[in-house]
Amino acid sequence: MMTALLCLTASARNFRTQTHMPARNSVWAERMQQRIGFLSDTLCQGRGTGTAGGSEAAFWIARQFRDTGLIPLGRGWGKGFQTANGTIGHNIIGMFPGSVRNPADKYIIVAAHYDHLGVLNGKAYPGADANASGTAAVTLLADMFTAMKAAGKTYGTSILFVGLDANELGQAGAAALWESIKEGRLTDPLTGKRITRDKIRLMVNIDQIGSTLAPVNTGREDYMIMLGSHTLDIIRKDLLFSSNLTYDIGLDLCLSYYGSRQFTDLFWKISDQKIFADNRIPAVMFTSGITMNNNKLRDKVSTLNMEVLQKRIYLIYHWIERML
Repeated sequence: MMTALLCLTASARNFRTQTHMPARNSVWAERMQQRIGFLSDTLCQGRGTGTAGGSEAAFWIARQFRDTGLIPLGRGWGKGFQTANGTIGHNIIGMFPGSVRNPADKYIIVAAHYDHLGVLNGKAYPGADANASGTAAVTLLADMFTAMKAAGKTYGTSILFVGLDANELGQAGAAALWESIKEGRLTDPLTGKRITRDKIRLMVNIDQIGSTLAPVNTGREDYMIMLGSHTLDIIRKDLLFSSNLTYDIGLDLCLSYYGSRQFTDLFWKISDQKIFADNRIPAVMFTSGITMNNNKLRDKVSTLNMEVLQKRIYLIYHWIERML
């Protein structure tokens, strides 16, 4: 009896996974490596806000969104803003419509900051993990949902995919995005209606997700941290763990920063989801943690683990997909 039950459970997991193969087939090692590699290449010169390298990264994100089939909000993909020191930054925003025939009036934001340190003392800082990895993950998640749409899937919620600028300048990009929503300055390109705070169901921030150098819990390499579970209801929180099991991903999950309340609060405060949570929008951050490579010249794509990154992207996709 037990053997039969285990076989049925495994068959059910396999069936559920197979139904999402169009999405999963959009993510593979070479593709992840190529995207992170471009963003951390010398062409992008460390992706400093307001620099030519930062503009290269912004244009690249816009091209990815366009090629994926996302829809810009307004005339262009970029939304400019000014930081406290006068630097001009640009958030890149594309919308994935849950349904074209029956447009949704609710939204989930999936974001990652693409800026980094730029050039310091004549040397460009690659920032492969921080945060080319998160930026690439956002573009790949857009590909995954588009693949499911092509396979006939529709959703009751739309997704705003966002490349945030100026995280390194006091999270100015996230603040600008929030102000645009609070003031009703973003418009749904399908309905023509303003995207207001009451329509935002969730904000998902992806910040440094490619490393396996700072494992949690059991010391396994295949781990992931999600901060912000305190902003979620119990069902959404449980969906992360059930998705991990249901879709046979098997990551070692942690809902705090290595069990430390102090470091959890500290890391939470320096990331882009904070302003949304402060304004009572459910918001979470996915990360693989800070490593000894952070803000160093050695933060290169070669130091990242593509196999584990793929699992992390799968899990984020399945978790979001179950809430649309």
